[in-house]
Amino acid sequence: MELPGLRTWILFYLLSFVVLLWAAFLSAKGAMLWVSLLLVIIIVGVNFVTVYNQIKLHASRTEFQRKLTEGFDRTPKEEDSHGSH
Repeated sequence: MELPGLRTWILFYLLSFVVLLWAAFLSAKGAMLWVSLLLVIIIVGVNFVTVYNQIKLHASRTEFQRKLTEGFDRTPKEEDSHGSH
């Protein structure tokens, strides 16, 4: 599967990792447990929706490419295969 904008994906997952680390720090400290739980739920939800949308986009591109090439004959013609014109 193609990953457009690899830098964007790296930045997205680095930010997600930082937020999860911050949530782990908050929960280990014992203060603001609801904030850390909310952060974890938000990050997991955003990651799930993002990956799901990328899978749907890839499937739609594959279907579009299949529709574009369904009438295309890839077998060489008899005249071309012998080299005579």
